[in-house]
Amino acid sequence: MTVIAIDGTFSSGKGTLGRRLSTQLNLPYLDTGKLYRATALAAINAGTSLDDALACAKLAAELALSDLDAPELKSGDVGAAASKIAVHPPVRAALLAFQKDFAAQSGGAILDGRDIGTVICPDADVKLYVDAEPNVRAARRFKELTGYGERTSEAKVLEQLIERDTRDSGRENAPLKAADDAYLLDTTDLGIEQAVTAAMSIITAVMSVNPK
Repeated sequence: MTVIAIDGTFSSGKGTLGRRLSTQLNLPYLDTGKLYRATALAAINAGTSLDDALACAKLAAELALSDLDAPELKSGDVGAAASKIAVHPPVRAALLAFQKDFAAQSGGAILDGRDIGTVICPDADVKLYVDAEPNVRAARRFKELTGYGERTSEAKVLEQLIERDTRDSGRENAPLKAADDAYLLDTTDLGIEQAVTAAMSIITAVMSVNPK
């Protein structure tokens, strides 16, 4: 059983990296951010206030894997809403078992998010922390959003990204931070192929020392 935890900032490339590593290593992959996005979308659709921690937690507890496939999860508004509900301890508690169960699969798994190496899988075999300069991340996110047909500006995306970084790293419950034993992967100047190669080098080196 091999568990790989990938944490990092928004639009740093950790999701793309997680999917590519999943294919390369033949391990199931979970983008845990989608759990919060799906909960936020459910709250929006139900007219539930994003400030109502208990009501949002109830929606989180009712999520199914199929809810993570909704195309609306890609929108900027849902992403911003997800960051707002992620500060609620009851929401995080409601999603904790979902994530831990996924990580406990017999063959192992890859999970990415904000607190995988610190809270969800503190005993993960390999921990990566992915980051990039804010302006680079904003440019990536702007390209992604306009590709979906969403109308925005790169300046607005950068503003939202910095606001989200501040909220994620400053929240009291499970803040965004690198685990003490995580390996930093800076993707500022890396394309996806280079990032995958760098991540695989880290994984191979760690697993050679601690083989499963």
